[in-house]
Amino acid sequence: MRQLQFDTTNAICGITLIALGGFFIYQCLGLELGTALRMGPGYFPLILAVILAILGVVVLVQATRVSGEPIGPIALRGMLFILPAPVFFGLTVRGLGFVPSLFFAALIAAFASSRMKPLMAVALAAAITVFSVAVFSYALGLPFERFGPWTRL
Repeated sequence: MRQLQFDTTNAICGITLIALGGFFIYQCLGLELGTALRMGPGYFPLILAVILAILGVVVLVQATRVSGEPIGPIALRGMLFILPAPVFFGLTVRGLGFVPSLFFAALIAAFASSRMKPLMAVALAAAITVFSVAVFSYALGLPFERFGPWTRL
């Protein structure tokens, strides 16, 4: 008799994708769907939500076919530095401007790794900032303030 194998990590991911897909499907049903030729505002989000739920089913079924490794310890250091970085950026981009907000957000996120040294973190944040300004401001010409009102004297 074949022993049932189970991958807990993939099962949790599959259930999460199915739940998110179901939530968005429910939300899309309140919008006008239209037809494939005359799409309403809820048509495309509904299609994406159905695809998300189907991918969740695929991941969940795959979780029953292979045995996985047990879930390891939660990376608290990563969560403490990665999660606040975009929040900081979102809260300060209008006041500080794009350049300082991005630099400090990248600097905060850089310390998610225990191997990151302060000088390397500053260099990484500066490189990300220069690259982002070159791409978003100069290459794409997006209209945002590089330095906001909080940085002016």
